[in-house]
Amino acid sequence: MNTTLQTEPFSIAAAQGRSAVLEDLILEDPGQFRVLTGDRPTGQLHLGHYFGTLHNRVRLQDLGVELFVVIADYQVLTDRDVADNPTGYVEELVLDYLAIGVDPARSTIFTHSAVPALNQLLLPFLSLVSIAELERNPTVKEEIAHSRQASVSGLMFTYPAHQAADILFCKANLVPVGRDQLPHLELTRTIARRFNDRYGAVFPRPDALLSSAPLLLGTDGTKMSKSRANAIALAAGPDETARLIKGAKTDTERHITYDPSSRPEVSSLLLLAALCQNRTPEEVAAGIGPAGAAALKRTVTEAVNEYLAPIRARRAEFAKDRGCLRRIVREGNERANAVADATLAEVRAAMNSHY
Repeated sequence: MNTTLQTEPFSIAAAQGRSAVLEDLILEDPGQFRVLTGDRPTGQLHLGHYFGTLHNRVRLQDLGVELFVVIADYQVLTDRDVADNPTGYVEELVLDYLAIGVDPARSTIFTHSAVPALNQLLLPFLSLVSIAELERNPTVKEEIAHSRQASVSGLMFTYPAHQAADILFCKANLVPVGRDQLPHLELTRTIARRFNDRYGAVFPRPDALLSSAPLLLGTDGTKMSKSRANAIALAAGPDETARLIKGAKTDTERHITYDPSSRPEVSSLLLLAALCQNRTPEEVAAGIGPAGAAALKRTVTEAVNEYLAPIRARRAEFAKDRGCLRRIVREGNERANAVADATLAEVRAAMNSHY
């Protein structure tokens, strides 16, 4: 498998430039790319996930890029309050994936805990990074700050190295990320380089495909998040969607305009409607004008419900057969295990520990 643009370190400007080139390369030859992406099973996925990452996964899959989707159930062990129903959460994720168009015949959906060889890579990878490198990772800092725990587990500190194992076990050479995830991928590239330098060339150094997806705010005006109860789930029904949007934060100015810097909450709602209607936020705002926040919320509700209707219908259909969901995960785990076993055998040979 070819890799591209192996330049370090990452910066926003450099990542944006590489991403533009990568998009052209994907169109030219999608078969040269393998993508690793995924989610932690902590609840249903929402519109922020969809327009931020999920829609792009399906786009890449449909272009012919090989897609691996990890359901990171081991990482949920860092969140004790959501680790009590892993089976249910995993099934909810699979339902969301199928509903939006992830095709298990063309993409591999698998769970962390079912792929031992993947997790075994964590040990040699940890030998290649320092505690200081793990501690200063921005995502680790944020997770620790929001963990609501009296102490931090060792698993939390290994989070970046575990993500490197997720990416490198299948030799993914392309990882769709947001700006905040660039440090994670930079550490993955560092681990791959250090392993290759020490033991011989085994791993590619994956490139970041930087998302251009705009940020959608939650109904309370803060970052949309499952844990903050401010998100519209893909599985939410029309009435629940209407209730959530009706309660969304706006401002006191009646005339509706798109101005993200000074009117973030109103602008986020306009953006959501625009994404659903394939229009610009400015066009949506012009259609509402002096009609005020109530008209804005009606417009957004209608746009979201119309857009999500076919996704919800597919989700409801798939939900009728839970056995099918388990079969999809089981078959994905089998494929992931075959890949991970081969990679681990290669790692053992490179480390001269293939007994």
